[in-house]
Amino acid sequence: MRLTHVVRAGVAAAAAITAALAFPAVASAHVTVNPNTAVQGGYTKVTFRVPTERDDASTTKLEVAIPTDKPIASVSLKPVQGWTAVTESSKLTTPLKTGDGGEITEAVSKITWTADANSGIKPHQFQEFDVSLGPLPQTDQIVFKALQTYSNGEIVRWIDEPSAGAEAEHPAPVLKLTKKADTTAASAGPTATAEASGSGSDGTAIGLGIAGLVLGLAGLVVGVLAYRQSSPA
Repeated sequence: MRLTHVVRAGVAAAAAITAALAFPAVASAHVTVNPNTAVQGGYTKVTFRVPTERDDASTTKLEVAIPTDKPIASVSLKPVQGWTAVTESSKLTTPLKTGDGGEITEAVSKITWTADANSGIKPHQFQEFDVSLGPLPQTDQIVFKALQTYSNGEIVRWIDEPSAGAEAEHPAPVLKLTKKADTTAASAGPTATAEASGSGSDGTAIGLGIAGLVLGLAGLVVGVLAYRQSSPA
């Protein structure tokens, strides 16, 4: 066995390990809300990110439910080219009090985005839908149950609520809410939260890369030792 062959084998092992580490992140792609944290009582902009996970169909519709047990008074949508957005409102069991002494008796309970002809999210692509929300309720989290419709008629229900110690098959997008005193970064607003979220994603990618490099080097060392043992004295 030549040393060159050993080196090549080590490089190939490193590449295979890195690919294996990255695969779960791709396989687990689903509808998410970004950033996934905000501050109770404040306003924020969230983005619903929708990937198409089918090879033979496009995403043509997204429906997102806005809970009314902890209603949000203001819900505004950013237009998305090629898509039509419609909101539905529901009557509140307990009206919301406003700052001027008035009451809000209805709140948005559902948003539906529908793709125009040829504007669906094609295989291996994704689209983002921006929503401004506020004031956010005094609760730990908001679960946005979502339905994703494909051009072949299939509907994927992203409605599983989080539970301790278990990973849901079709998890609903969840926005965690913190109190103002709990975090300084969150109180700075949506931009700071988004940057923190992005930093976490970058850290994960760097960690995976380092792990792949270490394992690859370990394979290279083993190969070199094997080469030395097999070589004539």
